[in-house]
Amino acid sequence: MARSGTGYFDRKGNFFKAPRDATASDLAGLLGQIGEGESLAPGIAQMMLEKREEIERLFAEHDAMMAEHAAMTDAKVTDITAKVTKLPA
Repeated sequence: MARSGTGYFDRKGNFFKAPRDATASDLAGLLGQIGEGESLAPGIAQMMLEKREEIERLFAEHDAMMAEHAAMTDAKVTDITAKVTKLPA
C-alpha cells in the first residue's frame, strides 16, 4: 500500500528527508569545493547550522563595527589649510 510522506529539496532539486539536510546541502553548494579530494564543505555546512546563533551574533557585531568605522571615516574630513603655505604672487 502506498504511503504519503514529507520531503525537502535543496536548490538543485535533490531530495532530503529532513529540512536540516537540505539546508546543509545548499550551504555546502554556496561554499563550493574546500580542500583537495573530497570537499570539506558538507561538514563545514553542518557545523554552521549547529553554531548558527553564534555566527549570527558575530555577523551582527561585524555589521555594527563596520557602521562605526564608516561613520568615523566619513567624519575624518581633514582640514589642511593650516599646513599649506601660499606662494608669493
